[in-house]
Amino acid sequence: MERERPRWEVADVIRAHGEELRRRHRLSAAHEKVLRHIATCRTAALGGHLDVCDTCAYEHNSYNSCRDRHCPKCQATERARWIAERTERLLPVPCFHVVFTLPSELRPLALRNKAPLYDLLFRAASSTLRRLARDPKRLGADIGVTAVLHTWGQDMHFHPHLHCIVTGGGLALDGSHWMPSRSNYFLPVAVLAKLFRGSFLAGLEQARKEGKLDFAGSTAEIADPVRWAALRDGLYRKDWRVYAKPPFGGPEQVLRYLGGYTHRVAISNHRLASLKNGKVTFTYKDYEDRSRRKTMALDAVEFLRRFLLHVLPQGFVRIRHYGIWAARNVNTKLAVAKRMLASEPVDVQGAAPTKKEKPWWERFLEHTGIDVRSCPQCKSGRLQRTRPIQVTTTAWRRPPPPVARSP
Repeated sequence: MERERPRWEVADVIRAHGEELRRRHRLSAAHEKVLRHIATCRTAALGGHLDVCDTCAYEHNSYNSCRDRHCPKCQATERARWIAERTERLLPVPCFHVVFTLPSELRPLALRNKAPLYDLLFRAASSTLRRLARDPKRLGADIGVTAVLHTWGQDMHFHPHLHCIVTGGGLALDGSHWMPSRSNYFLPVAVLAKLFRGSFLAGLEQARKEGKLDFAGSTAEIADPVRWAALRDGLYRKDWRVYAKPPFGGPEQVLRYLGGYTHRVAISNHRLASLKNGKVTFTYKDYEDRSRRKTMALDAVEFLRRFLLHVLPQGFVRIRHYGIWAARNVNTKLAVAKRMLASEPVDVQGAAPTKKEKPWWERFLEHTGIDVRSCPQCKSGRLQRTRPIQVTTTAWRRPPPPVARSP
């Protein structure tokens, strides 16, 4: 079923209230870049091409996408491409979903030091999972982990956490056989939480000693050694939250689930309910009753401010793979595991044959149900690309640099 197109978009909010946002808040170059990309996405400012129906001669201007990973409109095609690639690496085993969350006390520091603390979150969570799984008293195997960083909650506040999809079992440490986990139990959550807490805080202390953390703004007070020690000791005493969800039934369920998590942004256009009188109204899940959805209204500038909290550092990789799913193990450990589970002879020297990649519109149709090449007028024809559309300069323009003023 084709999904109904949203009436309101984040781009509408940016075009209507972007200048007011600049007057009230100082924006970084990265923030300006994201705003400019989203505001011009699929508009004449980026150029495009003319599509003509081969049946009824209907004409339609198709404008180019900005391809920014923070843009709500540019994720569906990239998500479909990514899932198609990951299909080749999935194993016919159940998978578990484990969520690692940073305590609220660390959020101001994480917001000030995004790259080092996000990296530390990945390292601590992945090493915790692999270390416990390799323990002979637990599973005694090398597992596969795909970790996806999310930094938001339903209300768009800063809430960094890591979603990990983990194989239900792993390759024996000597590589001789596959070690399955229990059907409804993977690893003890309480032990995972303690190991994660210790690993993260040890890495955080090391980063502080090496001068890799920036203490400024709201984090200036914890630069004092006494305050820092009090914060650290309090975090060691606190129970950290690690949540394990029930296992998936098979690879198809994993793919469907991953499709909803891997290429998300802070808020999708489909959650926007209205934009009027300087207010943005959007829907969010009621966690007490997941079948219901509630609405929240925010000042448009506050809405954009929260949206920009989740802009990632330039070049930061927010989807990472570990263990037998790591890139370096695809043609070795993963190939061995796939042949074991398929009861085929093991030969890790030959790489799997590559399949011809489907066009982007076919992948988009499979994932969203939207056929972008179908004629919206006659419904039976196909849109054919013809002449290009020239780029215009009348749409969004980057603001000029501020004029220097005397003290």
